[in-house]
Amino acid sequence: MRRFEDSYRHKGLRKKLVDTLRSKGITDELVLEAINQLPRHYFLDTAFDEIAYEDRAFPIDAGQTISQPYTVAYQSQLLEIKPYDKVLEIGTGSSYQACVLAEMNAQVYTIERQKKLFDFNKTAFPFLKKYLQIKFFFGDGFEGLPTYAPFDKVIITAAAPFVPPKLIDQMKAGAKMVIPVDEGDAQRMKRLTKQQDGTYTEELFDAFSFVPMLGGKQNDK
Repeated sequence: MRRFEDSYRHKGLRKKLVDTLRSKGITDELVLEAINQLPRHYFLDTAFDEIAYEDRAFPIDAGQTISQPYTVAYQSQLLEIKPYDKVLEIGTGSSYQACVLAEMNAQVYTIERQKKLFDFNKTAFPFLKKYLQIKFFFGDGFEGLPTYAPFDKVIITAAAPFVPPKLIDQMKAGAKMVIPVDEGDAQRMKRLTKQQDGTYTEELFDAFSFVPMLGGKQNDK
C-alpha cells in the first residue's frame, strides 16, 4: 500500500536529502531540483514512509530495488541532460529514475523485463499519469528499442556484464551512455560517447553496487 500525500515534513526531508547529495559532490542544479520536487515516498510502501528520504536503496517488488538517491543523482549528472533529450532507460524498476529524468524535461523511453513491475507502472501507479513524456515498455533491455531509435542518451540501471552492442547501435553520433559494468563484487560506472564512425570513447568513474542486468522477459506475477 502507498500513500499519495506530500506533507511539509516530506518536503523538509527532501530538502535535507538534496543537501546531503550536494555535500557528496552532486553539482548539477537540474538534478538536485528534480530530486527536490519528486516525492520519493510515493515509490515505496507506506512501511518505508519514515525512512524514504534516507540516502539508501530499498527493496521493491520482483526482487528489485529502488536505487540509492546518490546513485540516481550520480547517473543523472553524468548523462548531462538537455531539455527534450530522447533518453533510453534500461531497467524501469520503481520508475523513480525515469521520473527524475522527466522532471529534467527529458523524453524517456524505459524498458522493464519484470512484468509485475511493468504492469504496476503502466496501469496501477496514478502519480505517473502526470508524466506524459515517459513511455513504458515490457521487454529485454539488451535489445533496446530499435523502432524508436536513435537516442540522445542511454542509461542502464543494472549491473551490465558487458556493453550491449545493440544499444550502441541505437545511439546518435555524439550520444552518451551511462552504464555500470560488472567487475566482480562492484560495478565501475562508465560514460561512453558514440563517435561518427560508430565506435565509442570511454570514461571511468566510481564503483557502485547494482542488481544484475538480465536478458529476456520475466512474466511471473
